[in-house]
Amino acid sequence: MSSLYIHIPFCKQACHYCDFHFSTSLKYKDDLVKAICKELILRKEELPHDVENIYFGGGTPSLLSEEELNLIFKTIYDSYTVVKHPEITLEANPDDLDLKYLKMLSRTRVNRLSIGIQSFFGEDLKLMNRAHNAEEAETSILLAKQFFDNISIDLIYGIPGMSEERWKANLAKALELEVPHISSYALTVEPNTALKHFIDKEIIPPVDDDLAKKHFDILVETMQNEGFENYEFSNFGKSGYYSKNNTAYWTGKYYLGIGPSAHSFVNRTRSWNVNNNPKYIKALQAGELPADYEQLSTTDRYNEYIMTRLRTIWGVDVKVVEKEFGLTYAAYLMDHIQQFQQQGLLKLEGDVLKVTGDGKFLSDGIASELFMLNLK
Repeated sequence: MSSLYIHIPFCKQACHYCDFHFSTSLKYKDDLVKAICKELILRKEELPHDVENIYFGGGTPSLLSEEELNLIFKTIYDSYTVVKHPEITLEANPDDLDLKYLKMLSRTRVNRLSIGIQSFFGEDLKLMNRAHNAEEAETSILLAKQFFDNISIDLIYGIPGMSEERWKANLAKALELEVPHISSYALTVEPNTALKHFIDKEIIPPVDDDLAKKHFDILVETMQNEGFENYEFSNFGKSGYYSKNNTAYWTGKYYLGIGPSAHSFVNRTRSWNVNNNPKYIKALQAGELPADYEQLSTTDRYNEYIMTRLRTIWGVDVKVVEKEFGLTYAAYLMDHIQQFQQQGLLKLEGDVLKVTGDGKFLSDGIASELFMLNLK
């Protein structure tokens, strides 16, 4: 099975921490939606499998109208074979989810919402320059539950000034609202963002990695106690509510990324679209694909397998490494895991390598130490 990702590169305002591709001007929205439909048609032969999930990310997909959503859906269903009951997720900001908009969404094919809450506290939202307030954060979930069962929310931890008590209160509110899926991320300071500028100018305190680790430990313990499964480092779901989109990424399934800056992975090939709205539109209007392509080497694929699978409950299967990449890679892996086993950060369950509880927060760093660097 395959996935479709649709990137909607528009936002009402720029969050201080965000380095994704977006524009706060809606000037080209109509042309961009038409270009997305054109790209969908031009690339319809690239996916070798049926589509099992469709994900609208951004940016802010909840800026799309009913007509724009239905145009994209018609193009998808006319051009691709979609399974009978796909998971179709739309990322939404709380300030967009009033009763009128939710009623409209319920008339479309969207059957899952991913709501960008980030925090239920006004001081955190203000620091991050979010467009919504604390009241809208809670209200959006209560309203959404009237129309959708499958709801995920995003929460950010490690925010400067966020105490352990406030983080616990954030989690308590999410649990009180009974959402079945939570994606939670540490606040990261990316280059060329307002957050980086404010920290450099000492307007905002720097991110405290030790505090973020404490927040993460609280997150994992709290979610496990409430029956959530930490199926991937940043994702927690009740049984039956794992995100098919997230799972596809972390288990190496094919996905096609549509829209400016979107990435794709099909048949050992990685591609990425231009991250410029006017250039993207101009290329599609001329019938050209605004993408660059890269054929992944065996080493690239091995490194990606280690990085993605080590973040999940499914772990790294040593037998799969041997079969897919060869004995040299399997031997290299087994030799390099020993130090992490001795430190109690990795464990072998049969032939499957997994991070321990102590190793979870360090999983990306551990994975990088297991990368093969000198083979092609």
